[in-house]
Amino acid sequence: MARNEEKAQAMLNKWVTMKKQLSIQGNAPDKRPYLASECGSLVQAERWRRQIVRETTRKISEIQNAGMGEHRIRDLNDTINRLLRERHHWDMRIVELGGPNYAKSVRIFDGDGRELPGSGGYKYFGAARELPGVRELFQKTEAEPPRRTRSDMYKNITPDYYGYRDEEDGILVKKEAEAEKVMTSKAVELWREEKRARKDKPKVKQRTDEDDDDADLLKQVEESFMAQASAVSNASVTSHVPVISQEDIREAILAKKKADLKEQIEKGNFW
Repeated sequence: MARNEEKAQAMLNKWVTMKKQLSIQGNAPDKRPYLASECGSLVQAERWRRQIVRETTRKISEIQNAGMGEHRIRDLNDTINRLLRERHHWDMRIVELGGPNYAKSVRIFDGDGRELPGSGGYKYFGAARELPGVRELFQKTEAEPPRRTRSDMYKNITPDYYGYRDEEDGILVKKEAEAEKVMTSKAVELWREEKRARKDKPKVKQRTDEDDDDADLLKQVEESFMAQASAVSNASVTSHVPVISQEDIREAILAKKKADLKEQIEKGNFW
């Protein structure tokens, strides 16, 4: 029994000592000041901060009950956020009075031990997180994939994209030679039909040497192309084999005509 009485006496002495420390310049105020700046004592400022922390803890425990109703939960959540703002003001006041900086290590967690989102803004606690319109705020939305830039697209482009190595397998060259042969045959046949149509007109001009030269030149070009196409299809195929096109044939005919005309002018047989 004596031991229990000594413990009780020791606790009473501690309580009396704490009351004396809280009493500065007379009796300590029983009501917390409305503004933290009105408090000029570090001991009193820490006392009011502890009071706010106790109130906040009690309110957070109450808001865990989801059966209170939506309006009561919203009011409790607003009260908790107001107490947090008030505690922040007292933290700043304690620093101004030379006390420790409590705001530097403040982290708020929910009932499941997860840190609440937000950086100093409005927070939701307990059952307030499940209110209509609030639940969507805590759902993680999938981020849209970033759009590829022009440089990203160029990283995966190879010479095959531009057709630089299309002829190395030999398949394309053979197909082009066959298609060129067919197109040339059609062009020659069309030219012959047009020539026959011109001959069938009522007023037909006499055949000139220039017409004979054109026919001979066209025959020579056709025979030359046929020989090259046959050599391409029969010989071993290599990369970048030149293939005569319609444009090359036209340029060859035009060059031949220019050469013949220049020769006639030089000989004086033009007139």
